[in-house]
Amino acid sequence: MTDAADMDAYLSEPRDLYHGRALCVVRPKDAGEVARVLALCNELGVGIVPQGGNTGLVGGQTPDLSGRQIVLSLQRLDRVREVDPSSDAMTLEAGVTLARAQEIAQSVDRYFPLSLASEGSCTIGGNLATNAGGVHVLAYGAARDLVFGLEVALADGRILSTLGKLRKDNTGYNLTQLFVGSEGTLGVITAATLKLFPRPRSRAVAFLGLDDPAKALALLNFMKGHAGPGLHAFELIPRVGLELVLRHIPGARDPLLSPHPWYALLEIAGFAEGEAERTAALSLAQALEAGLAHDATIAQSLDQAESLWRLRESLSEAQKREGGSIKHDISVPIERIPAFVAEAGARIAAAFPQARPVPFGHMGDGNLHYNVSQPVGADKAAFLARWDDMNEIVHGLVHDYGGSISAEHGIGRLKRNLLARVKDPVALDLMRALKKTLDPKGVLNPGKLI
Repeated sequence: MTDAADMDAYLSEPRDLYHGRALCVVRPKDAGEVARVLALCNELGVGIVPQGGNTGLVGGQTPDLSGRQIVLSLQRLDRVREVDPSSDAMTLEAGVTLARAQEIAQSVDRYFPLSLASEGSCTIGGNLATNAGGVHVLAYGAARDLVFGLEVALADGRILSTLGKLRKDNTGYNLTQLFVGSEGTLGVITAATLKLFPRPRSRAVAFLGLDDPAKALALLNFMKGHAGPGLHAFELIPRVGLELVLRHIPGARDPLLSPHPWYALLEIAGFAEGEAERTAALSLAQALEAGLAHDATIAQSLDQAESLWRLRESLSEAQKREGGSIKHDISVPIERIPAFVAEAGARIAAAFPQARPVPFGHMGDGNLHYNVSQPVGADKAAFLARWDDMNEIVHGLVHDYGGSISAEHGIGRLKRNLLARVKDPVALDLMRALKKTLDPKGVLNPGKLI
């Protein structure tokens, strides 16, 4: 596609931070066509930007403004190659959406646990290229933990395949994991063999009111001991974030009778009918009795469960409607989250009076979306202009706490200049050497990651 109107949807990203231009958008239908496009671009020295569902949040899928790059859309690679419930595996092409992958697993009485707010439009290739996380990392791990093997088109047009269903294979280097999280800079993922799991037979979703993140940590540890591997998700939500959802998202309702400073949203799964509900009722009653929470509600229907999850999943949209929001996708050791939240809040209050920190997210695996909304009535553009100053505070503290500046969204363009400051120098040298080996002309997603 070369028409400007046709290409427009491929040239910007959801946060509207990055806009680009392109020579064209190409939409191959299979791995062979992807490989031929790469070989031609490599021969001519033309940069190529792989793109899945275009849901990335760090600009990794957006071309630059030179107009000399090609966008490679993987959306037409959407075939289901194999589903094997006996091996607990399925092989899907890169353009299959995450929601469809979940449905395919369910159709053979299996479960694919990767779950993101954008699952209706994000794609398997993009999920793996960015090592997506989501809400079930606590129980199943991130995207890299859910893959057996990959098919990858390399810069010179060769196709590497590690596809297969073997759980044990010690024949040399694990090439599969080189490409998971590489953000399209080492090769283009065209298909993947993914792990399936037994499908839970019962599910309980609960929403609890808490005093502070320290109580949330105590509750998390308590629930790990009582629910064991059945604890599938544990999300932290501040009152300020819930109020934004109640104000901006139609149909949102406060789930508890009175407000609380913090909340935990948790999900328990069971593999027998009623098991999750029994575990949730017993363990939460004990948690309340122990003073770990002040109030709790357990969803009594699928609709109620979805309503509770919608409160959490609407936080980003609510912040967008509220005004300017400076965002950080960070992780710190779980036991240090309460101290981090307190210290980050104090530093931001000193440097940005009246700014509103909205830290929320996957406390169960140590990943917080530490977002900061503009002061009420402030000028949005002026607030967002200090993005780097805010980053300096939050990312500097993350480093002090032994954390990561990118927990699940990747590096892309947004954090590329920060990598040298936070990455082990030997690791960074090896990354650059690997890039030079697999992409000597630098045509694969130039200007991204490293």
